[in-house]
Amino acid sequence: MLILVVEDERKVASFIKRGLEEESYAVDLATTGPDAELLAQLNPYDLIVLDLMLPGKDGIEVCRSLRERGSTIPILMLTARDSLRDTVEGLDSGADDYLTKPFAFEEFLARVRALLRRGPTSGGGPLRCADLVLDRSTRRARRGERDIPLTNREYALLEFLMRRAGKVQSRTVIAQHVWGVDFDTESNVIDVTLSHLRHKVDQSAGEPLIQTVRGFGYFIGPPDRR
Repeated sequence: MLILVVEDERKVASFIKRGLEEESYAVDLATTGPDAELLAQLNPYDLIVLDLMLPGKDGIEVCRSLRERGSTIPILMLTARDSLRDTVEGLDSGADDYLTKPFAFEEFLARVRALLRRGPTSGGGPLRCADLVLDRSTRRARRGERDIPLTNREYALLEFLMRRAGKVQSRTVIAQHVWGVDFDTESNVIDVTLSHLRHKVDQSAGEPLIQTVRGFGYFIGPPDRR
């Protein structure tokens, strides 16, 4: 899942980014309103965490501008203002949720998960592909009766592929959603992580599920026998 965090306070931005990455999200940062608008138009974000007070253009203006352009990306607005008027203005500008600072990070993560569940490709239940099951509430994977231990990055990669089961994903798209848009796509980290994940998922299994389409990318599902 690829998240854009728009926050001009460096310490706050770093804290949020680190916390989200520890939960296996890929995170990009923007520090101004215009930068946030540009990144949101260029990249396929699953969620935007948008601070209200920003240089160049405030969060209200950014949110309205994105909605006027037809963007449906869920937006969680953050602000130190806690008046009812400010909350109403934030929601009326097109934000999906509103959280005042300071906040407990556990609540922040719960709101992030709730907004992501509203997306067209996500749901709250386990993800399944053949006999492979990924339980997102416990972050555990099983194939048949076998538990599959996963690193944070392997979990993020497997979730990304399972949410798009049967659809080929290019290395560039995988890099954007699992590692972030600044990731060096020339690196072999994607291939190494996929190799480790394939070994864990497909070892001792009757049918391989993680497939390579040469020249195009990867997908999860039964082999294409056409």
